[in-house]
Amino acid sequence: MCNLLDSPWQSARVANRDSDAGWRNAVAEVGVGSLLLDADQFQDLVVDLPTQKPAIFRQLLLPIVVAALGRPANAAAWTAMFQAGAFSPEQREALTAYLDKHRHLFNLFDPVQPFAQVAGLHTAKGETKGSALLVATAATGNNVPLFSSRSEGDPLELTPGQAARWLLHTHCWDTAAIKTGAVGDPRVKGGKTTGNPVGPLGQLGVVMPVGRTVYETLVLNIPFGQPLLSDDLPQWQRRTTDGKVEETLSCATPAWQTRASRGLLDLWTWQSRRIRLIPEETAAGVRVTRVIVAAGDRLETTPDHETHTAWITDSTASRAKKAGGAASAVRPRRHQPGRAAWRGLEALLALDRAGDQRDATATRPGFHTSVLLGRLGEVRERMSQAYPLQVELTGIAYGNQSAVIEDIFFDEIPLPLTALNPDGIVYGSLLTAVDQAEKLAGAVNNLSADLRRAAGTDPIPWDKGQRPGDTLLHALDPLVRRLMVGLRRVGEDFDQSEQGLEAWEHQAGRATWKVAEQVLSTAAPGVFTGRSVTKDGKEHVYRLSTAERGFRDRMDAILPRRAAQRKSA
Repeated sequence: MCNLLDSPWQSARVANRDSDAGWRNAVAEVGVGSLLLDADQFQDLVVDLPTQKPAIFRQLLLPIVVAALGRPANAAAWTAMFQAGAFSPEQREALTAYLDKHRHLFNLFDPVQPFAQVAGLHTAKGETKGSALLVATAATGNNVPLFSSRSEGDPLELTPGQAARWLLHTHCWDTAAIKTGAVGDPRVKGGKTTGNPVGPLGQLGVVMPVGRTVYETLVLNIPFGQPLLSDDLPQWQRRTTDGKVEETLSCATPAWQTRASRGLLDLWTWQSRRIRLIPEETAAGVRVTRVIVAAGDRLETTPDHETHTAWITDSTASRAKKAGGAASAVRPRRHQPGRAAWRGLEALLALDRAGDQRDATATRPGFHTSVLLGRLGEVRERMSQAYPLQVELTGIAYGNQSAVIEDIFFDEIPLPLTALNPDGIVYGSLLTAVDQAEKLAGAVNNLSADLRRAAGTDPIPWDKGQRPGDTLLHALDPLVRRLMVGLRRVGEDFDQSEQGLEAWEHQAGRATWKVAEQVLSTAAPGVFTGRSVTKDGKEHVYRLSTAERGFRDRMDAILPRRAAQRKSA
């Protein structure tokens, strides 16, 4: 029997505490108990797919810590916990007591209360499906990844550790549409359930702050403030009350319900599917080759206490137009595959200014940062300004009515803590650089469009083909990340920040001209003389010389520091 608290099922990278390269790169296989109690000894989790990481933290690690220790009461308590760097003896004792008390609820193959599953889950005809149904990268049904070397007919044997990771991943990210109808579910029709949404994380663009150790990552992802409600429990505690199934809270039966989240622990451990892993003995040991995945609980709406997403705020007029004034003021912001994370800094850094508290009645459209980054903004002055905060962004793009996985998004950026001050120098510098990058891409696209018009062809549509601006943004990516690391080092020093922006503009200008020269070199011979186009009663002349001159003017307007230095030289 695999108990997740004791069995070494999760890989973790040992924290760098020695100059020896072998120790620095060591990976250990650990159970949840060791991983939590010695969280300061591990740098990070090692996972099969980036989307597994937030699933493991939300479905298992974070709720155990919060259920055992509670949430920090205020900013001072949170800061003290973070600066400690490791769990105190008292906290370790509380964690140990909690794990001992609930140890029996973490058995992966328990016949009565299997972890995150429904014991005895079955269909009317006793059908099961291959374990590939759990694995986002495996071919199953209509979900066939491009260039997959495995077909649905190939059996996939999962070790208990792999099965546990994909089990948690399925609860968070599973595809939508039709699910297997289980006996005991009154909503089953024809052996199926329909209308199932994707897993709760699939409806978000996950934003997760990451520290230097697993301990720091845990604390960074626990918001301080509001205490836990009495009925806000992780899913393993909601399965029994004094040894009896609590029908109104149980997630251990085939029946499911649509309801609101009761709080943070309920939300983190949301059981969006009813699942049963079917283990079998093989020559290699216990393996999971067959599973049942049925419909699970559905969230009425993404609650405002969701910690791991930024938000889009609609204006009052927009909400009234959409739903007669009854639409939600905010909705989760999802990531766009193929778009670097730093291009979304406007949303990540959409923090409250003093005297500018945002709420659900906001009258202007825009963004609002995640709960966790907002809390970090409140405590930034209590932390080292040079702290190497990383922010990981994960998401999944679904296709064909959200029934298949089309793409997986993962990126991480080195976010300076000083950038979380909306009135600070670093904040303004970063948003300036991001805005310049987008405008430079637009300038290169305009150059290409003008040359194509001069040749008598139409510009490349924005949603078809690859435009030169996309090539430029790819070239600017390492420059923006280097600027972010540099601004972390200089802090709120105006002169050094200006020097950083000046260096950025020169490097960005060189990268832009390199792409522009490629565009100019491929121009058709006829663009030298150009042609006239009448549009809206006005005559426009498109030729090589005017296109290049207009591009130079746009570059000077976008990069004023570079232009000023070039003119003075």
